[in-house]
Amino acid sequence: MTSEDPFTPEISFVKTPRVACDGATEISPALGHPRVYMQIDEKGFVDCGYCDKRFILAGSPMDQGQSEA
Repeated sequence: MTSEDPFTPEISFVKTPRVACDGATEISPALGHPRVYMQIDEKGFVDCGYCDKRFILAGSPMDQGQSEA
């Protein structure tokens, strides 16, 4: 993603390095994608290949003190 790219993915701060994503949101829970499980590595984040949601591990290099989970 470049700095000129206006797209900002949804971001979720999590406490465990193993995460699951099904694309569902509070607004439209039925309009998701197949559930996928992902592992956060040493970078401190992982992006969902379906919906581009970014999961940031609390306390990791990507966490800037904004953890919510």
